Amino acid sequence: MARPVVTAETHRPTLFEVFFDLVLVFGLIRVTSFMSERPAPVTLVQGLLVLMLLWNSWLVYAWLGNSVRIDVGPSCAGVTVAMGAIFLIALVIPEVWETGPGTTMPRLILVLSYVVVRTIQFILFHWVASDDPRMLRTVRLYAFTTALSWIPLVLGAAFGGTPQILLWAAALLVDMSGGVLALLLSGWPVRSPGHFVERHGLVVIIALGESLISVSAGVGTQMIRGQTLVAGLLTLSVTGGLYWLYFASAGNAGRALTTRSGLRRGFVAGNAYSVAHLPLLAGTIYVALGVEEVLAELGHGRLGWIPATALFGGTALYLAGRATFLVLSVRCVRPEQFLAPGVALLLLPVGRHLPALTALGLLTAFLAALLGYEAWTRRTSRSSD
Repeated sequence: MARPVVTAETHRPTLFEVFFDLVLVFGLIRVTSFMSERPAPVTLVQGLLVLMLLWNSWLVYAWLGNSVRIDVGPSCAGVTVAMGAIFLIALVIPEVWETGPGTTMPRLILVLSYVVVRTIQFILFHWVASDDPRMLRTVRLYAFTTALSWIPLVLGAAFGGTPQILLWAAALLVDMSGGVLALLLSGWPVRSPGHFVERHGLVVIIALGESLISVSAGVGTQMIRGQTLVAGLLTLSVTGGLYWLYFASAGNAGRALTTRSGLRRGFVAGNAYSVAHLPLLAGTIYVALGVEEVLAELGHGRLGWIPATALFGGTALYLAGRATFLVLSVRCVRPEQFLAPGVALLLLPVGRHLPALTALGLLTAFLAALLGYEAWTRRTSRSSD
């Protein structure tokens, strides 16, 4: 069998990995569409669970692509099959929460597809780690806990309804905890910090793009009016604000990862990127849902609780993820970065009592003020040094 093509320290994402990300884009669109069709508290939870499944499916191949080239040989073949399985997961997302006779099949398709995605990952990782006892031990430990998580995943697909939510939440908790446990007990190697940082930066941009896509979904085929144009520009401003809030700090985090070596580098990568980027992704998707609902409710009175929760709660989740990311990477969070998620949550009940367009404007003003204040504190800090 052909040997894996090991990556170098200077390795960067390949075009094949960017193509892989397109499948994730499709999945994120399906999650947002599912939640927008029936906005309710339970739907927000269901959307988060399938988003976590997609995140796990993407994440394991980001780690794999950091160890070996996944665009050549057996790796390319295996990842291509995994992409097909992830695409199937995305296709059935709107139907996996249906209840009643004849609704089991979409859930089973999702679970079986997910099992295929993870099985291929472990086969490829086992192949890559054949000459590395430590990495082989890590792969086997993670494979064991992941296989355990498949039990509640299958049972949830069989039962449906509330048991499905509880069992799938338990499955995801076991699965993600297994990855962290393997990281703590044995360690994951990170060959190229630049590749790892760039892969996660790309996925943040992909998620932010979902906010812009939601403008099209929210407008639909209705006639473009002045309010719609203003809402679109405000959405672009919100998306740009979230972009700058992340990437203004991402450079320092990337340099911090590069300066570390060995198991310490893998530990920081696993926590600051694999774990802390999930709330960043989830927050962005909720904001996209809120934007879509805002555009649908223009001219219909005050913003509802679900759109307000998605809009301001999603922003709070994103900002909390950013603060966690900075704590775990550069070990430093300024007061405004720590307090920003709480301020976003305080704006939620205010936005609930405002017209939809005004609420979106309030969020835009908050992000602009936060960006301005952070830029001022950075200049002040540099001048004092």
